[in-house]
Amino acid sequence: MSDNLNNLFQDLQGHFDTEEPGKDHEKRFLSKLNEQNTIAHTTTKQRFNWKPLLGIAASIVLIIALVFGNSQEASATGLASVSPEMAKTQDFFTSTIAVELKKLEKATNPETKLLIQDALNQMKRLEAEYESLISDLNQSGNDQRVIYAMISNFQNRIEILQNTLKQIEIVEQLKNSNNENNNTI
Repeated sequence: MSDNLNNLFQDLQGHFDTEEPGKDHEKRFLSKLNEQNTIAHTTTKQRFNWKPLLGIAASIVLIIALVFGNSQEASATGLASVSPEMAKTQDFFTSTIAVELKKLEKATNPETKLLIQDALNQMKRLEAEYESLISDLNQSGNDQRVIYAMISNFQNRIEILQNTLKQIEIVEQLKNSNNENNNTI
């Protein structure tokens, strides 16, 4: 096939070059080329390239997120500000207290209202004490005695809730046994 093409071009040699371009052809060609180049150049100048600015904006947002994320970790209160292990301990105690409070809420009735109110008053007192322990911890620089006092505070709160639930259970048993005695008499 390539031999056929070569033969064709050899046969037609001299038949293609019959006309010559005008004298100022090269000038017109260069001027048109320059016009297209300036038009393309001016259109690119009119467009604003947002890509570098988007990269800078994304970097700024990332830096702000990191700064605020670190400041929130640093502003952790209570045992969580001491160490990650203490943060886990605080989470355990707070979740246990929340579970016990839900049990108390379910057990509320007219007979147990005073017991529950007394327990909640004691809880408020211990929470206020815990708040003062937080300020002591910040002032003392993570003193072990303050940390133990904070853990003890959590334990006391859980103990109050558990004792109250036991007392409510006793009240319920007495109520049920009185009902059975009244029914049998």
